[in-house]
Amino acid sequence: MSHIDVVRAAFAAYLAQDRTAMDRLLAEDFVFTSPQDDHIDKAAFLDICFPTADRLRRQEILDAVAIDGEQVFVRYAYELTTGEQHRNVEVMTVRDGRVTETQVYFGGNFPQG
Repeated sequence: MSHIDVVRAAFAAYLAQDRTAMDRLLAEDFVFTSPQDDHIDKAAFLDICFPTADRLRRQEILDAVAIDGEQVFVRYAYELTTGEQHRNVEVMTVRDGRVTETQVYFGGNFPQG
């Protein structure tokens, strides 16, 4: 799988809430950083962040671009069950077919149109 394929598979595992698939896609030394989470490890990510897909009505990857030998830039749109729409950006590092780091940059409420 290409790095972009690994990233797309991780997004799909999140949406499907397939923890087994996500566990296989994340390296043991995986770290996750967002404005709400500061460099948390794989176990904390799987316990805190992974189970949040139920708040989404839909999610769509708008761009997934390899930016160097290991990193993938991902821009995506999603709609919450409340009807709010947002866009975020993530930079994900992939090594040996597994995600080793995710850095999330939250966008704001993104109106339709």
